[in-house]
Amino acid sequence: MIDIKNLHKTFGKVTVLKELNLEIQSKGIFAILGPNGSGKTTLIKSILGMVIPDKGIIKINDTDILKKHEYRNNINYLPQIANFPENLTVSELIQMIKDIRIKKSNDTGLIELFGLQPFLKQKLGNLSGGTKQKVNLVLTFMFDSELIILDEPTTGLDPISLLHLKELIRWEKQKGKTILITSHIMSFVEEISDEIVFLLDGNIHFKGKINELKEQTNQTDLEHAIANILTTEYA
Repeated sequence: MIDIKNLHKTFGKVTVLKELNLEIQSKGIFAILGPNGSGKTTLIKSILGMVIPDKGIIKINDTDILKKHEYRNNINYLPQIANFPENLTVSELIQMIKDIRIKKSNDTGLIELFGLQPFLKQKLGNLSGGTKQKVNLVLTFMFDSELIILDEPTTGLDPISLLHLKELIRWEKQKGKTILITSHIMSFVEEISDEIVFLLDGNIHFKGKINELKEQTNQTDLEHAIANILTTEYA
């Protein structure tokens, strides 16, 4: 599905990605983890075409996607911070996105799932952070795409909405989707992910199943396993 070779990116004098190689061929849920400044956001934005790497190759389904845009129609992306037009209502925003995307949408079921019916006529600028995140999730999941990228999807969600998010992610996995997730909530990652990709200083230090990382670091949970990598690398 995703094949990345020798990806390199610098911003000024700072090297963010260092000849990074990554292959994700199977369907499932993959967590992209790493501390702040590790390069995970730049990696995600490179896949989305929002950042152009200095060199390297990114292929999706065996097609080179660098400096192209058509492939984005088959990606659903949830940004960490959604900057919505504050003067639009929730229903107006949803309709606007439906008009832009050339895909069949399923917003009605998602609106009901996240309890957004009472907010449809409200201006986006008047919504709480958690409600905006629910709108963000509806916009992300209402189109049927092979690749789904979720950047910190749990931000601001109440416990019930978090349960619905997990159900939704698992349902998309069952339909054969490839799902990339970034999150700082290790309990969420451990519960939902099939594999993790751990970035540090612009390169990949681990890719595999969580149990493999636990065994490798001799730890019983993901949080301590990640801490063990960081302690070892920065010792």
